[in-house]
Amino acid sequence: MPGLLVQGMMLALLLAYYFYPPTTRWLNHLAIIKQEWGYGYSALSAIVAGAIIPEIMRVVIFQKGKILLQNLSHLLFSIPFWCFMGTAVDFFYRCQADWFGAEATFPVVAKKVVVDQFLYNPLFAAPFTAALYDWKNRGYGVHQLGQYFTPRYYQNVAIPTLFATWGVWIPVVSILYSLPSLLQIPLFGLALSLWVMLYTWMSEKRNARHLQ
Repeated sequence: MPGLLVQGMMLALLLAYYFYPPTTRWLNHLAIIKQEWGYGYSALSAIVAGAIIPEIMRVVIFQKGKILLQNLSHLLFSIPFWCFMGTAVDFFYRCQADWFGAEATFPVVAKKVVVDQFLYNPLFAAPFTAALYDWKNRGYGVHQLGQYFTPRYYQNVAIPTLFATWGVWIPVVSILYSLPSLLQIPLFGLALSLWVMLYTWMSEKRNARHLQ
């Protein structure tokens, strides 16, 4: 249901952009800001969407408004991580535009979705994110690093993560690539917050099973 909520929100924004002029003007203003700020916008929006908003939601919903020292620990990990990932996604989207074009036609969008979800995600985003979140949840142990680069870890952790990713993000990136290039990162940030909350929950449940 949370994944469907993200997809429904993104589809509504896509339709509003093309058919509702006030939304078109608002999103075009975001595109201008993105153009002016460049990678700085990508890094900042990913930090807000991927680190700050999910941690606020954790405090409000799961901790009943009580701020814990653990929240600072989460932010010390998630802020640099999502700063890097936001910049990496922006770079990847720019590369996709150079490789396949920036127009929102079916062949262009289809190529971008395939490369995004079946090359970029399996080879980099899914295993990298899973490994770093597990490393954080297990106390940053140096002696544990080797286990995150094994076929067994990829099979047991990265592949299930990929299926969860595909279920949410194939429709989402199809919508993103159907928008002008300068709007893809701003709207990526909107979808990212809920996804990070879902991903954090999956990672923490996996760590709890590991400790049993």
